[in-house]
Amino acid sequence: MDNVETPPTTPYDGCGRCLVGVRRLSRRNEASQSPEKQLEQVLAVVEANDAHVIAWADDWEVSGAMDPLKRPQLGPWLTGKRGAYDGIAGAAVDRIGRNVRDVLNTAYTIHERNQILLTADHDGIWDLNDPNQETDLLVKALGAQMEHRAILKRSNDSKTSARRRGRVSAKPAYGYEYFRAVPNGPVSETRLRPGPAREIRKVARRILADQTGTITSNFEFKRLNREGALSPSDELALIYGRDPKGTPWSENSLRRILLSKVALGYLIHEGEPVLDESGRPIKIAPELWDYSTHLALVEKLSPRAMKIVRPMGRANQGKALYAGRCFCGVCKYKVRASSQAGYQCTARHKGLAPNCKPSPSMKISMLDEEITAKFLAEYGHGQVMEKVYDPGTNYAAQIAEIEASRARLRQDRKNGMYEDADDYQWFVTEYKRMGDEIKRLKQLPERPAGVSLVPTGETVADQWKKAKSIPDRQEILAEFGVRVEIFPRGTTRLVMTAVDPYADMELPKAV
Repeated sequence: MDNVETPPTTPYDGCGRCLVGVRRLSRRNEASQSPEKQLEQVLAVVEANDAHVIAWADDWEVSGAMDPLKRPQLGPWLTGKRGAYDGIAGAAVDRIGRNVRDVLNTAYTIHERNQILLTADHDGIWDLNDPNQETDLLVKALGAQMEHRAILKRSNDSKTSARRRGRVSAKPAYGYEYFRAVPNGPVSETRLRPGPAREIRKVARRILADQTGTITSNFEFKRLNREGALSPSDELALIYGRDPKGTPWSENSLRRILLSKVALGYLIHEGEPVLDESGRPIKIAPELWDYSTHLALVEKLSPRAMKIVRPMGRANQGKALYAGRCFCGVCKYKVRASSQAGYQCTARHKGLAPNCKPSPSMKISMLDEEITAKFLAEYGHGQVMEKVYDPGTNYAAQIAEIEASRARLRQDRKNGMYEDADDYQWFVTEYKRMGDEIKRLKQLPERPAGVSLVPTGETVADQWKKAKSIPDRQEILAEFGVRVEIFPRGTTRLVMTAVDPYADMELPKAV
């Protein structure tokens, strides 16, 4: 926990009463059990029993439901990983744990080692050989567990009530922020957060418009880190007035954002939209993209789609600019790049191509300079066209969304809901309404999704100059499908082939 200092300690001296002070908080705003109050209680009970504290096991933001053996600070002491000590002292039994089984296991583990267990809510050292004290410990542990369950129930009831009223009960998702009309009051509006919304929309647009296999979730999370875009946890820290910690993006976090239905502006519970009384998803915020774009992202980021092999597609992101794009002109095997040997064919040495003699090689700087000059001379003057994803007329997506809601109603019916006459009549009416809406949408002419080209006003040479990092330039090379063949000395050393990515695509017609 921030701004909580560890109290002073005394060295271990083998006196038999060298204890570890135990403090725990589930939430940093748990004022009734503040770190300072727990400190006073622990020091008081330690002094009253002629003991002293050699170390502190402070577990902040740790639930009492967590097994003490697994707690970050207390666990290593209990499992013998932190050195010698003679027992533990806590402010109360519920600071040890809020689960009867875990409290008793911890207490008996200490008891069997002939160690000391002290808590400020008990007079003296706990003696589990005394049936009365054993019962008292059990009662206190049971009380802590019942209180914890009551807290969970209140929390769950509060969240359920909020969902029924269409209100949020969790932290804002990436790309969103909450607005409160009254400071510290309930959330009155969920708004888009301009910077993050712009970043994640750019990621989605690039992934959907890509036709080369270059722009993947793996490539994009690395690009966001290179460009210094704040990660979701750092954005959340800013929202709550804390300093960002520089936590990097990960592919998993990026994929979760791209695939979540939160981006549709819906109120979400356990990954699915909460439905209103008419069976429609409750919308609480502006959408980052529409449902058809959501389905397109799900399709594009599916494991099956990610395994599609596209010739000379994905950017290598290696340290050498043409890594993964160089092939031996003699044996046609891929040429590897290393800082010492440069681009070099090693197929003969690996036994893959015994007749590859002489095996060609070239310094990285020489090949990069020559091929880049060839590439820019041939394609640098061409205009860069931005590929824009068009979701189409969106009718198929609307049908899919209604069908998903109808399937949920049908499943609820199978699970025993809508048995009463009034509820059943509502179910029949809503189910028919959804069916009629699906039929109406199916009769409308559909325009399929696709990718269109929009002039950017930049040339390929301009784009190359702006791309400062190797991965960004490799992205350009991947779009043109650049392939390089390297030959032995005494012949044409380098041959470059590429394909104009805009050659077979229609430019927008003048209106």
